[in-house]
Amino acid sequence: MRTRLYRNGVLEKEGFPVEEVSDHVGDPEAAVWFDLCSPTPEQLNQVGEELGLHELAVEDVLSDHQRPKVDVYDNHLFITVYGIHLDEARLVPVEVNAFVTSNALVTVRENACFDIDEVVRRWDATSRLAGHGVSFLLHGLLDYVVDSQFDLVQDLDARAEAMEESLFDDAPRDGRQLQRAMYLLRKDTARLRKISMPMREVLGTLLRRDQEIVADPVMAPYYEDVYDHVQRVAEWVEAIRDMLANVRETRLAQQGFRLNEIMKRVTSWAAIIAVPTAITGFYGQNVPYPGSGDISGFWASSVLVAVASVVLYAVFKKKDWL
Repeated sequence: MRTRLYRNGVLEKEGFPVEEVSDHVGDPEAAVWFDLCSPTPEQLNQVGEELGLHELAVEDVLSDHQRPKVDVYDNHLFITVYGIHLDEARLVPVEVNAFVTSNALVTVRENACFDIDEVVRRWDATSRLAGHGVSFLLHGLLDYVVDSQFDLVQDLDARAEAMEESLFDDAPRDGRQLQRAMYLLRKDTARLRKISMPMREVLGTLLRRDQEIVADPVMAPYYEDVYDHVQRVAEWVEAIRDMLANVRETRLAQQGFRLNEIMKRVTSWAAIIAVPTAITGFYGQNVPYPGSGDISGFWASSVLVAVASVVLYAVFKKKDWL
């Protein structure tokens, strides 16, 4: 468990036990933050009692895979967002819940894969805004979450563009390898879409003027900047989905074109082979004909086979069937 106490915009102390939280939350000049990682129900209930949290909000923390959202209660907000964790280049969303009161922020992480240290570093880097209390703390958390999603969508876009360009390489990639890469990219994009699209509602709710818990005229431009990044991520994700759909359609069209090319070649060679077969079959009839039983008949049939094969090959080559 990590804790911090800001008083009048100055970091006063950190690392104090959670039992002391109730001693500070009653001070309007104080802003308290503490972090829980994979807490037990008993720990959550203790926090709920310390801060007077609604039982439904505490219950949502214990329920897995909540949708990104903001629930507004009488004395606090309950926010669910998702951080980004890459496991062998695969996207693994990490749920992060936050209880927000007028002067306390409680973050509850699903597991340690969410880098809370980076959030703390952002707070320290913008400590000049610490006088705005919980609004400042919540902004640092949301800014890190959205920036990590923004970085990921840039990487997905680069991978999608590289895949699109590889379709027309002189040395095309293996079909199965390309298909698997396309499948994994589509899956990561779908996962990112599920956790990034609802973030517009989250920021939109926090920017509402009638929302008083984190409403701060000074911090409003910073929240609007985060909202702008959320919008860009959402639009970028949709653009990547369209790009992947185009890649898939182009790949299918290439496969159809390739199949037509193969069929033309097979048909052309079958036609070339059919002519010698017909000629030799004619000369093999058990009936009298000019040159029958004579060397001249052999040479006549051989010339016909060669000439007909060359003529057919030239015709098919001219029509680009071979």
